[in-house]
Amino acid sequence: MVKRLTLVACILGSGIALLDSTVVNVALPTIQRDLGGGLAAQQWVTNAYLLTLGSLILVGGSLGDLFGERRIFALGVGGFGVASLLCALAPTIEALIAARALQGVASALLTPSALAVIVATFKEEERGPAIGSWTAWGGIATVLGPLIGGELLAISSWRSIFLINIPLVMICVALILTVIPRMEHPRERSAGRGVDYIGALLAALGLAGPVFALIEQPRLGWGSPAVTIPLIAGGALLVCFVLYESRARDPMLPLSLFRRRNFSAGNIETFSMYAGLSILFFFLVLFLQQIGGYSPLKSGLAILPTTIVMFALSRRFGALADRHGPRFFMGVGPLIAACGLLLFQRVGVKVDYVTEVLPGLLVFSLGLSMTVAPLTAAVLAGVETNQAGIASAVNNAVARVASLLGTAAVGAAVAAAFVSQLDSQLANRPLGPPAQAAVAEAKKLPLGLPNTKGLLPSQARAVTAAAENASLESFHLGMGIAALLVALGGIAGVVGVRNPKRVVLAQECEGGQLVGASLDAAGCHEPVDEAQPVGASA
Repeated sequence: MVKRLTLVACILGSGIALLDSTVVNVALPTIQRDLGGGLAAQQWVTNAYLLTLGSLILVGGSLGDLFGERRIFALGVGGFGVASLLCALAPTIEALIAARALQGVASALLTPSALAVIVATFKEEERGPAIGSWTAWGGIATVLGPLIGGELLAISSWRSIFLINIPLVMICVALILTVIPRMEHPRERSAGRGVDYIGALLAALGLAGPVFALIEQPRLGWGSPAVTIPLIAGGALLVCFVLYESRARDPMLPLSLFRRRNFSAGNIETFSMYAGLSILFFFLVLFLQQIGGYSPLKSGLAILPTTIVMFALSRRFGALADRHGPRFFMGVGPLIAACGLLLFQRVGVKVDYVTEVLPGLLVFSLGLSMTVAPLTAAVLAGVETNQAGIASAVNNAVARVASLLGTAAVGAAVAAAFVSQLDSQLANRPLGPPAQAAVAEAKKLPLGLPNTKGLLPSQARAVTAAAENASLESFHLGMGIAALLVALGGIAGVVGVRNPKRVVLAQECEGGQLVGASLDAAGCHEPVDEAQPVGASA
């Protein structure tokens, strides 16, 4: 019973973070209407969370090793609850963004600690089923996020999507404190190790600089010191981060891992795939709600086919990769996914889901399903068995940073394209001062419709039509960039990946970094006969 309740606590803790990360996207248009801020604020609500999570998740694992997984897990879950309450009570968009950043810090503590608690609690022969249940429920939480968020937004305020975390957090913390045994002494693997606080600070500030510049550039312009200084400073800090990690005694990012061909190529592909995935979901949900007129619930249901296809096919493709090696799937999968993203060029202002959205989602999801499990297995098999844990953690961090930089960079391109198209379409049309003010306000919200209340009917129609067409063109641009990124990942897979000598079962990595670490990363790898042929199933 104790072990079962421990597993429930780990599932609940991770599930809260995963659910919250997907539910927020569906609520972004509603939050924008209430608190304002335009596209930049929508990006910050998402990216503030990803920034702190991506830059601190490796440190979170180190803290668990040093001070005990139970303690750090409880701290992370409790902190997530406090940050969720601050999100729900946020009076301004700035306060909400700050609270989302705190949520990311808490998630960086609880995400690696949940897996570590399972490993510490269950015997080796029991871990496989336990971690399988953990990852499966993580996937379910990812599915339920948009649906729960859409339903809550239909009956209540956007603040309810954060308030719903509070009772779940209270139950989870109670379970952690009463069920999970105390760990008085750090585990043996942490003996003599420290926490790379300097590396974490350099990574966080280094990522924050370019992200700030990319998000704020459409509003301030490239010539603004508020854009150029953070961009240059962030780049310099990232260089300092790499130099520091190369000399640090206990680096959060062991650069020696990147000398391994499969590890380096696999992380390049991870970056491109997860950047494309985040770009698709972020901008598709905004477009469907703000231009297509979808409700939050309907937009959440719209992206459900991706998860269904992943659940149905990922494990099957993992089994095929175990038999034939991951290289083929890592090359072909992203190219198919890129074709799916290109199909979104067929989407029009009057969105027809069945003929315009669903085909692109299904093709993209097929390619994603072909890629995720073989990609995770190849990254893990590219290092020695005793490095699988840190390899998976690095791969997880790369996936989060890809989402962060992908939405920030493409957001800048989408915003610039929207403003250019809007000006072009209204260039020869005389507009009165009220219409000009409406256009100026519309430029803050690409992929959105302007407020034309009080305008002359002819000018209201002209401004609305121009905004719709500009939003459509900029949406197409964003999907095109995402397709290019994903296709480049496939090329990296074909050119860089070799079928590994150390076999890691891709069939057991079907969730990839969508739901967390794999069995191999938790020390649950199957014993493999050294004489077994490359790519064969164990």
